[in-house]
Amino acid sequence: MKREPLLNVPTVVAVLLALFALIHAVRTYLLTESQDIEVLLAFAFIPARYDSSVLVQGWPGGLGADIWTFVTYSFLHANWMHFGVNAVWFLPFGSAVARRFGTLRFLAFFAVTSAAGAALHLATHAGEQFPMIGASAAISGTMAAAMRFAFQRGGPLGILRSGDDDAYRVPALPLSGVLRDSRVLLFLAVWFGVNIVFGVGTFPSLTGGESVAWQAHIGGFFAGLLLFAWFDRAPDMPQLDDSAARQP
Repeated sequence: MKREPLLNVPTVVAVLLALFALIHAVRTYLLTESQDIEVLLAFAFIPARYDSSVLVQGWPGGLGADIWTFVTYSFLHANWMHFGVNAVWFLPFGSAVARRFGTLRFLAFFAVTSAAGAALHLATHAGEQFPMIGASAAISGTMAAAMRFAFQRGGPLGILRSGDDDAYRVPALPLSGVLRDSRVLLFLAVWFGVNIVFGVGTFPSLTGGESVAWQAHIGGFFAGLLLFAWFDRAPDMPQLDDSAARQP
């Protein structure tokens, strides 16, 4: 009899979570407050960095940070609760997508959805000086990607689940079928509801205030939904046609 391990988490997901935790531990227990502010200025995503009307004498990191902060902000967290909540969401959805994409594609997907979340946050918070941190945009992207295959017949959340790696290799639901699948629509309703009610993910200010960067979540989510096919391992996994996608 084949036995599943108690913690069946892909290595790439486990390593990312460990890195998130390590970075937060260093910031919390080893750095002074001023040093932590320097970290935020260099690696958090700050819309004011891209606004010439905001007078700041040289942002840390210079041009390089203008680019890398579109991704590096996702490796920082406001507190242990923020990290823990993100970990709870990342474990199931990140694991499902990592098993389907493989390590390199998954890392690229994580970076692209993080950047998409930052881009939408920038578009809606031009000139904002509060730094945005947290992996919620990328995690929202994994939720959207999982939605494209997890509910399919034989998929990890399907009724006829196979129980092995084949469950993550089922044909994907095409975009045209997303809004015709009742389970996907329910998932969308729950996702938007959770973001509205609980606001998973924050962008803390340097003075300690915080609010929810929900636009970044939406940016990551729609990037994951729309760009899924870029990272999926075609051609051995053809997408379902529209007729096959319809639910009885």
